[in-house]
Amino acid sequence: MKIDNSIAAIVTGGASGLGRASAQALADNGVKVAIFDINEEAGEAFAKEIGGVFCKVDITSEESALAGFEKARAAHGQERVLVHCAVVSGGGKTVGWDKEKGAYKRAATEGFAKSMEGIAVATYRMASIAALGMANADPLNDDGERGSIILTSSAASQDGQIGQVAYGGGKGAVNSMVLPMARDLMDLGIRVNAILPGTFATPPMLKVKEYNEAVFEGLNKAVPFPKRLGKPEEFGSLVLELVRNTYFNAQLIRLDGAIRMPPK
Repeated sequence: MKIDNSIAAIVTGGASGLGRASAQALADNGVKVAIFDINEEAGEAFAKEIGGVFCKVDITSEESALAGFEKARAAHGQERVLVHCAVVSGGGKTVGWDKEKGAYKRAATEGFAKSMEGIAVATYRMASIAALGMANADPLNDDGERGSIILTSSAASQDGQIGQVAYGGGKGAVNSMVLPMARDLMDLGIRVNAILPGTFATPPMLKVKEYNEAVFEGLNKAVPFPKRLGKPEEFGSLVLELVRNTYFNAQLIRLDGAIRMPPK
């Protein structure tokens, strides 16, 4: 797909972290970008900065998502790119020790279900809404391409750590959607890929440095090469390549500096 000002994109979680970097990379190449986020203040400010539009969207709500797509399309036309970075998830060991009660407890099913809603269900929601819009648009090139959907999974989907049953399981579900969804949409010229980032310098990870610099340095050293956290702009550059290169389809691409995390 040619990336220029004739293309519109939607980036979920676009007010910060990997989403912000993706939106910036697309906007720098002329793409009209709509930012979906629940952080209205940050989202509005960043959208203004890149000449885009902000849509306050709760990815766990069908009504909110549909309203966001409607607003984005009214401003920019049919999106040809969806980058889905937003996530809602919890954590906790399947069974852990409760110090207050002096007994073991299990992570509540309700918490697990909320994570599945915020990862797996939300991913399907955003991807399927985008795909329907793309399906009704004209092809962009001789290949018959109509759109590119880029999902965000995680290295945790393949080597999740202690306390990541819900998160790793949800991201594993995202991985499992990619191939069948790409096959569902192949006759419509819509591609589906997922990026599996490792440990990136996103706001939650940078907070670790504030509380425990030794732990933060350990995270850096755990990466084989380069020995640092991933830069959000490196995620953004991969997004651009996945949009540009039409032969990328149904791929799960790890972006992790070769890290393979042992259980700790």
